[in-house]
Amino acid sequence: MRILILSKKIGIYSTRRLAEAARARGHAVKVIDPLKFNIAILNGKAAVTYRGRHVKLPGIIIPRISGTINSFGMSVVKQFELLDIPVMNRASAIALARDKFMSAQCLLSNNIDVPATAMIRNPEDIETALQLVGGPPVILKLIEGAQGIGVILAESRDSIESTINAFCSLGQNIIIQQFVSESKGRDIRVLVVGDKVVASMRRVARAGEFRTNIHRGGQGERMELPPLYADIALRAVRTLGLDIAGVDIIESSDGPKVLEINPSPGIEALEKINKQDIAKDIIMYAEHMAGDSQP
Repeated sequence: MRILILSKKIGIYSTRRLAEAARARGHAVKVIDPLKFNIAILNGKAAVTYRGRHVKLPGIIIPRISGTINSFGMSVVKQFELLDIPVMNRASAIALARDKFMSAQCLLSNNIDVPATAMIRNPEDIETALQLVGGPPVILKLIEGAQGIGVILAESRDSIESTINAFCSLGQNIIIQQFVSESKGRDIRVLVVGDKVVASMRRVARAGEFRTNIHRGGQGERMELPPLYADIALRAVRTLGLDIAGVDIIESSDGPKVLEINPSPGIEALEKINKQDIAKDIIMYAEHMAGDSQP
């Protein structure tokens, strides 16, 4: 089977491992930066070209769409959908997961708990939002972002107001979220592939940092995932219509809450901590989606 991985470069760990796992199972693999495609709608049909030639259609697409190429990258994903190519995470599901507030709304609709969260566009709404989420301190987030980018811990009213004023002046919608102090810079990353939890780890922020992201210096620890957390992660991914995702769960005094869902989760730390071939798990699910029978 031909597998196309949409990723900026093969040197990214997760991209490289997926390519290695696919080739080990006998598949032909291409890794192409989605920004290098040309897409068009011609005579009522979707067209995709690369370097001036029509793309030979693969058996399945695996998108690795980072936040920096989000809009165009999702359009590329959608273009392949229009060509009836199976896609591991459809464009609409990726877009929903990237929108932190809309994804929280969807989780709420399925009775999945999230931290108290408000969204504002105007600085004059700060006081009301703070009262709703019980701060300060609070977490301030841009609507879209990954790897901890655009996430700020604001501990005073002055810092909250100055940050929100700056973002609002740029036309950004801001999320104000409850700071769950008892989590103490710790959360749980759960990787879901299809209808299974394939790996998990506890993440601990480095000293002086509240964000647990591995890219921000956080450290991962092996753990036994409680069944309740596995159920929450599976329901969250299913609610957003994703095929593969990393679910970040925080432990609060009120029980587990879903912080975010990442539709292009990294697998490096999970593989190394769990000593597990997660890339193979993902490729095997890709085979299932594409209806490709492998030994």
